[in-house]
Formats: sequence, structure tokens, C-alpha cells
Amino acid sequence: MEGPHPRSIVSPKRLYRTFAIAEAITWTLLIAGMVLKYGFGVDLAVTIGGGIHGFVFLAYAVIAVVVGVNQRWNLGRIAFALLTAIVPYATIPFELWLVRRGHLEGDWRREAGEHPADGSSPNRVLRLVLARPVISIAVGVVAVAAAFTVLLMIGPPGGGTA
Repeated sequence: MEGPHPRSIVSPKRLYRTFAIAEAITWTLLIAGMVLKYGFGVDLAVTIGGGIHGFVFLAYAVIAVVVGVNQRWNLGRIAFALLTAIVPYATIPFELWLVRRGHLEGDWRREAGEHPADGSSPNRVLRLVLARPVISIAVGVVAVAAAFTVLLMIGPPGGGTA
């Protein structure tokens, strides 16, 4: 197994693990906020917990897709990674499953290899993203923030008040 690329700050495995755990932690914030709101009338708790959870949920989704493309997961595995964020705390057992099966091993794929999928559009975009990590992170944060803002303007899930 090759060592990390000299420019790698974080491996796909560590990045995915970080966001899987963060997503689960923010579920706790949202659930605690709901208990405070519906049990004690503290409406602000859901606003804060839900806002943090929503932002991390969107960031996790982006990370799951990026890591999934990098690791050459099939579409079903990427979709399942996204679905785990909908179920409270499910990202953690799924991440452990991925680790046990070696689906998070390896470094970032910055170069096209001999794999047939390497010429696909998602893989070309991945290499472009990895070639300019600082710009890509900035664009990713802005994109997640923009999506988050649009979703806030639309309103909470279910059309009720949060």
C-alpha cells in the first residue's frame, strides 16, 4: 500500500470518518433541541440545533459523494451513504462497515489510472478538485452555504414551524 501523497492533508478515510461522526453528533444537537422545544418551550434550541445539523448534513452529503467517487464506490453504495444521514446515528455503523471491508483504504486519486471509470466525468471532476484543494474547499463551503440558505428560505421539513 502506498503512503499518503505529500500534499495530502487528510486521507479519504479520515475525512469521511470526521464527517460521519460530525453528522451523528449534530443529530444529538437536533434531538436535544426538540426535547427542549417540545418539553420546555425553548424554541430557539431547535433553531440552533437544527441549523447546525442541516449544515453538517449537507456537508456530509458532499463528502460522501466525493469520497465515494474517489474510492470507486458503485452508485448504490454512494446512495446508501447518503441515506444513512437521514437515520439518526446511522453514519457511524456504516463508516465502520466501510472500514471493515476496506472501502475507505487508499489515498486521493489525483491521476487517471487504467481503471475504465477513470475517464468518466465524475472522475475528471474529482481530479480537478484534488488539483486545487484550497479553491475546491472554498467552492464547496460556498455551495453548501448557498444550498443551506435556500433550504432555510423554503422552510423546515414537513412545512411546519421548527
